[in-house]
This record gives sequence, C-alpha cells and structure tokens, in this order.
Amino acid sequence: MIRLLATCAALALAAPAAAETVAIVDATLMTMTDAGEIAQGTIVIRDGRIMAIGPDVTVPAGARVVDGRGGVVTPGFIQADSTLGAVEVSQVPASADRATHSRSISAGFDISLGLNPDSILLPVSRLAGITHAVTTPLYDDRPGRDLQFSGQAAVIDLAQRSDMVTRPRVAMVLEMGEGGAERAGGARGAAIVALRATLDDVRHFARHRAAYDRGEGRPQRLSRIDLEALVPVAEGRMPLIVKVDRASDIVDMIAFAHDEGLRIILDGAEEGWRVAAAIAAAKVPVIVDPLADLPRSFSQIGASMDNAARLHAAGVTVILKTGSGVAHRARELRYGAGNAVAWGLPHAAAVAAITINPARVFGVADHAGSLAEGGAADLVLWSGDPLEPLSQPRLIFVEGIETPLTARPLDLRDRYAP
Repeated sequence: MIRLLATCAALALAAPAAAETVAIVDATLMTMTDAGEIAQGTIVIRDGRIMAIGPDVTVPAGARVVDGRGGVVTPGFIQADSTLGAVEVSQVPASADRATHSRSISAGFDISLGLNPDSILLPVSRLAGITHAVTTPLYDDRPGRDLQFSGQAAVIDLAQRSDMVTRPRVAMVLEMGEGGAERAGGARGAAIVALRATLDDVRHFARHRAAYDRGEGRPQRLSRIDLEALVPVAEGRMPLIVKVDRASDIVDMIAFAHDEGLRIILDGAEEGWRVAAAIAAAKVPVIVDPLADLPRSFSQIGASMDNAARLHAAGVTVILKTGSGVAHRARELRYGAGNAVAWGLPHAAAVAAITINPARVFGVADHAGSLAEGGAADLVLWSGDPLEPLSQPRLIFVEGIETPLTARPLDLRDRYAP
C-alpha cells in the first residue's frame, strides 16, 4: 500500500499542470526571442504550455495569479557539459554511470541509457534555475586506456520523472589537445592522424555494411557498435564536442573539421579569445567556463576571465558552463554567468549563453531556452536579477511541470537547525 501511494505521488508530481491555469503578472520577462525584454509583463500557462505572453495580456477567469512585482522571469537554465543524472557519489563506483571501462564500447556508449531521475543532485541544481542539462560521458582515466571517444551526450530535464531524456545522442564527445595526444601515444599529430584514420574506417564501414557482417573486407580497429555510432558524425549529422584549450589546437580542429565535413562544438577553449575571429568565421559554437583563469597545463597559459566576453564580441555563439562538468557544482552556473558579466559579457548575452544558445546548438529549442506563446512552460520566476547571488526562485516550471522549491539540503536544514 505504501509503495502504491508513493508511486501515485510521484506520478502526480511529474504530470503537467493541466488542471490549473497559472498567470504570472507584473514581472520583467526575459523572453530570449525577438520580443526581447518585457517590463511589467504577464505570462499565462495552461496545460503545461505558454498560452499568452506580453505587456497587455488579460488574465483568464479562475487562473491562479502569481504576483511577479520586482521579479524576473527567465527561461530555465541549461547546464552544458555536466554529469547530472549519471553520478551520485563520485567515490562510490556503483552510483556513477558517467564512463565506460569497456574496450569494445567507446563511441557507442550512450549516456542517455540508465540515468537516475531520483538523484538528489537534481533538485539542488533545479533550485539554481537549471531545468535542463547536457549530460556528457567522461573518459575512463585509468592508465593504459587509449579510447578516442568517451561516448554520446544527451539533453535531460530535471523534473525528476522517469522519462527524463529530452533528446538522446545530441553529440559525440572527443578530447584532443593534451588529452588526445596522450591517448594517441604522446603527440598531437598522432591524435589527428588517428582521428582521420578512424573517420575513413567509419565511412568505409557505412558503404560496406553487408561485407562487414559477412566477415569480409578490410579489418577495423573499432567494434561494430562504435562504427555505427560514428556514422552520423562522419556524415556531419551529429555534432562532435571537442574538448580542447590551446589556441593552436583550436585552429587545427577548425581546419580538420572543415576538411572532413564535420560539425564541431568547442568545449573548454580557454585560449579561445586568442583566435576568436577564426572561430567566428567558422561559425563554431564554444562552451566555456567563465571562471577559468588559472592555467592547469601548458595548453591553458592564456586562460582569462574575459574569454567569454571577447568571444561574444567577435561574433561567436557562446555557451557557459561551470564546475568543469562536475554534477555537484552545476548549481554555480548563474554565479559563473554573473562573473562573465563582471568581466565584460553583456547581461542579455550571459542569459542567452545559459538558455537559448545551448537550446539551439543541441536541438532542444522547442522544449527550452525561450519564452514564447505556444512553447513549453520551461521557466523560473526569480525574486530579482537571476545572476545576482541573493536572488532566489519563487516558481519553477520544467517543461510544463511545476516543481517544488525543495531539496534535501534544505530538508536537513529545517530538520536539524532548531
């Protein structure tokens, strides 16, 4: 009986707000659309979708009215390059599904399978305004592991429902630069040659699947699982997240992607500001950590906290992340965006870098990233400027689901503080 009640409660929490119409009135609306920012606007939510939005919207009779005076409504934030949903306690291997140790599955590792919607890290991150995350697989860093790819990323939502995957297999993850060189035998040139050879193998496999299945044709270094997973990458249909920092490595990867017909997304790019013009000309999006300014290697000597601002000024599509992909630090995303503003990134651009930019780049703009009539109600009502640390969420919707403003740390505080 207890299990049945718990199941019913979970289903009720995960259901869209279909039985109620909610109107947020007199709030500043950061739409992330051509409508721009609307002062003293109203947004009406019905059946989990935005029914109306604007400065002169009539509130439907019977709607629950939320007073937004002094508050700001933004789209839910998207934490790019995270392990949310794939790890609970980093030092407990059984609770971590962020990397594979298999030698026959690398590119074929699909992190969208086996995620944990009950992770206690999700509500903590949600209270920081994060409604979605790009969950990316990590490399197995044990000595002797030489796998080129860590696997395929997925976009997830943080509503804590069983169907938490918004879009699976949104990108393949590859590390080049120092990490790629180490896996290829110690040289960057070897890593590039190996990557070119892999793509050639994948394209040959795609043309001769039948022969491969008969055991004929040339030998392949990768397993069939990995070859199949890399076909959309080689054909330019799936983007390749390339983890790279040094300016020269960035230029090399842009040239390589052009020659091979690949779609790439740069991740890290701590020296990206040095070659911002080249990145912009190639129309390559960049995921950066706005707090990265201390070189941890020779590839990051040029790291600077105005990296995001310089990239944006050059015309690059900037996506912000924080915590170097660590799920336990995802909640710092808005603080990182605020620091980027302090170092020259325009405020609206900083909000775009954690909302509409990642939504478009990873193909989920129909689920998140903006506030528009007919779109999913994926939003947060803040008590003030969302990039100010003292501002707090007053209302959170994740893809039409109103979520509670609770998390385990707050529950523990309330239980033991007295």
